[in-house]
Amino acid sequence: MMEKAFRPAAVTPLRYDGAAGAVRAPRDVPVEVPVNLVYGGLPHVVLMASPANLEDLALGFSLTEGIIEHPVELRSYRQRQEGRGIILEIELAGPALTRLLARRRAMAGRTGCGLCGVEDLDQLDLASRVQGGASIDNTAIARALHALEALQPMNSRTHAVHAAGWFAQDGTPVLVREDVGRHNALDKMIGAALATGADPRAGFVVITSRCSYEMVEKTALFGAGTLVAISAPTSLAIERAQALGVRLVGVAREDGALEFVESPEDPA
Repeated sequence: MMEKAFRPAAVTPLRYDGAAGAVRAPRDVPVEVPVNLVYGGLPHVVLMASPANLEDLALGFSLTEGIIEHPVELRSYRQRQEGRGIILEIELAGPALTRLLARRRAMAGRTGCGLCGVEDLDQLDLASRVQGGASIDNTAIARALHALEALQPMNSRTHAVHAAGWFAQDGTPVLVREDVGRHNALDKMIGAALATGADPRAGFVVITSRCSYEMVEKTALFGAGTLVAISAPTSLAIERAQALGVRLVGVAREDGALEFVESPEDPA
């Protein structure tokens, strides 16, 4: 299973350390490889990603890109190494493949790139308004943030990757995924949660990265009602959260956070 590619790569850069001057010190850096997602034998996109939990990436990306509407539409998955990269061969159920062929586009993926290569602005808004969702209090958010750091083994070694976590209503961690790309991390988390049969309305999402429009869109496509980001959201992220009924919490720390979009009130 390409075990070597799953571990951070060791390098020995020069380290400048005060009076000690320049010395070489070993350091881990995250592995980044091209991952080609191929649907029904047709290459669709190349993502620059961390080569771990790729089955989660296949499922999460397929959902958040609108390629599938339900996990059962992804019928099978196989990965193989080819040259410098990895090929993910994905087979879809008939309706999903038909939809993909109708809107197929060529995309060149990059680290941290999300919803790349859309043909027109109408394709930007894929998600529908989130229906329902658990009520998440500030104590639960603080508990999740406190737990998150210990659940990022790759980042603890490299300080160079993003994480996305799925937490229960009370802030108990359920699962966390890491990747060099922030969108990949969220897609992996969504794919892993879907694979376990998690109810998106029963918990909330936490991301360690900047909260842009796509992160809100992916959260809504997953079906979660609350997105918590360690960084601040963009203006379009706030607009989309309001439109999609997603509670958006940013600049989140254990001792406080900013609520940019509140939970929508339940209809009377």
